[in-house]
Amino acid sequence: MSGHSKFANIKHKKEKNDAAKGKVFTIIGREIAVAVKEGGPDPANNSRLRDVIAKAKANNMPNDTIDRGIKKAAGEMGNVNYEYVTYEGYGPSGIAIIVEALTDNKNRTFSNVRNAFTKGSGTIGTQGCVSYMFDKKGQIIIDREECEMDPDDLMMTALDAGAEDFSEEEDSFEILTDPEEFSSVRQALEDQGIPMASAEVTMIPQSYVALTDEADIRQLNRTLDLLDDDDDVQAVYTNLEE
Repeated sequence: MSGHSKFANIKHKKEKNDAAKGKVFTIIGREIAVAVKEGGPDPANNSRLRDVIAKAKANNMPNDTIDRGIKKAAGEMGNVNYEYVTYEGYGPSGIAIIVEALTDNKNRTFSNVRNAFTKGSGTIGTQGCVSYMFDKKGQIIIDREECEMDPDDLMMTALDAGAEDFSEEEDSFEILTDPEEFSSVRQALEDQGIPMASAEVTMIPQSYVALTDEADIRQLNRTLDLLDDDDDVQAVYTNLEE
């Protein structure tokens, strides 16, 4: 692994999330609701729900909050009408941006996302205009200090479970999977008691673009801050070099 530390980025995101746990818990609560509606309330028979629960725990969501969310979703299955929507576009200097949202009102969400792009001097494009620059992968980050397993043994455990790639940094290990194999690989690591700092299906840029102009950086940050403040937005991906 080269460039910048994935774990440092995860820690940075967590620090930001910790300042707005209500937003994070809202996001995960919606994911729980959709997962329960699609596969039922029993994690043993619903791999998607197991993955969302793992994400919730990685974001320090209390167990009782998770349980309440599952029970609430199970009791309101007919009333869960959230839809996944994706928007693609460009920020300053052609920075690629992908926005994933979960919404019960697509008109509202599109208007808010378009406003975020416009206020940051960006533009929304058509579907596929930037997603070809990213690879969709399952990504698991493990804090080296929290993992007692020998790196070679960890690598073999991950690869035997179906992972595509394993790489090391000073402070972390990164495991990449095909999206279809993510749940089984994550479960195999969990069964081994391996702590995960982050585990999610994400969009990884094939290459990164650096911004050096201060005005461009401010404009991009304005867009990202507006998107971060929107409860409908689940995730934002860019090819910005951190």
